[in-house]
Amino acid sequence: MIQLSHIRKAFGAHEVLKTVSVQIPEGQVTALIGPSGSGKSTLLRCVNLLEIPDAGELAIGAEHIRFTPGQHPARDAVQRIRQQTGMVFQNFQLFPHQTAVQNVMEGLVTVKRWPRDRAHARACELLDKVGLKDKADAWPTSLSGGQQQRVAIARALAPAPQVLLCDEPTSALDPGLAAEVVAVLGDLAAEGMTMLMATHDLRLAAHIASRTVYLEDGAIIESGDSKTLFAAPQDPRTQRFVTTLTA
Repeated sequence: MIQLSHIRKAFGAHEVLKTVSVQIPEGQVTALIGPSGSGKSTLLRCVNLLEIPDAGELAIGAEHIRFTPGQHPARDAVQRIRQQTGMVFQNFQLFPHQTAVQNVMEGLVTVKRWPRDRAHARACELLDKVGLKDKADAWPTSLSGGQQQRVAIARALAPAPQVLLCDEPTSALDPGLAAEVVAVLGDLAAEGMTMLMATHDLRLAAHIASRTVYLEDGAIIESGDSKTLFAAPQDPRTQRFVTTLTA
């Protein structure tokens, strides 16, 4: 589904991603783990081109784009890639002046140009899917953090993306509220949704992800089956990281 080849990204003199190559299988969940500053969120944002790589190649399904140092890719190529993805952010990013159902509808109406009645029906369907059918007319400020994140997941799913990208989806939540979000993501994983998530929460990664990629200092140190990587990591750096966070 997703192939990143030799991806490089720097901010000024700081090289955040150092020739990273990784494949994200279709119908599976892949977790990106690593210490703060390892490059996992930047790598995630390079998939939907919120960050434009300096070099390398990206393919999502039939869409392919090559990045050349000093050159910005064509706008239509960027848009075609972005249309393949849905994004769930760490801090929800809901519009405070819109109800839950309006937040989910927004992209369908303004970007996809759907009729409002069709967009409303789709939004209600997705709110039901994430367990918030009764909160359709609620304002974000009246919702718990877990509920807001579930609305954000419904919004990301609205245009039926090929892949769902999740950037630290539970890090802003306490354990109880995080469990609500983990349950929804787990249901999506069971349905065969292709997902790529950057997370510090190893329990989330171990529970949902079939594959895990460990990054450190802008490079992939180890990757593979999640159960194997967490139970018996091969690289000493992965061992230290997993042991520290699970101790």
